[in-house]
Amino acid sequence: MDEVDRKILSLVQSNARITAAELAHQTGASSSTCLRRLRGLERDKVITGFHTRLDPAAVGYGTQVIAFITLDREDRATVAALEDRLAALPQVLSAERLFGDPDFLVRVVARDLADYQRLRDEHLSELPGVARITSTLVMREIVRDGPIPL
Repeated sequence: MDEVDRKILSLVQSNARITAAELAHQTGASSSTCLRRLRGLERDKVITGFHTRLDPAAVGYGTQVIAFITLDREDRATVAALEDRLAALPQVLSAERLFGDPDFLVRVVARDLADYQRLRDEHLSELPGVARITSTLVMREIVRDGPIPL
């Protein structure tokens, strides 16, 4: 990976809809070179996808919650089942398994607090191995999906 690749990656992190012509203009390489390199970065799994970001509140999800989940057991089957069920919940924006306590950090959206309470009581608390859930309301998002420094 050279400086042109790094510049392409930086540009597409800022704007996934950037044109080949604009990539060429900003990198100093030709459009065909930029497209070839971009496709190569996708093929090599450096670029893992292009996504559209939505404002959760604008589509009816005015509450974001970070839920910290602590397990009462961490055997392979329990963890795998929990991860599969978390991944299947449409309200889950992200989920990470952590070292230490708690075991998982899960970011979810809800329409309001009552909606989150239902999600917590009917789904999160019923996940395999859950001993404790600690929930924190998000006051304001400062950085969302920030770019990886290149």
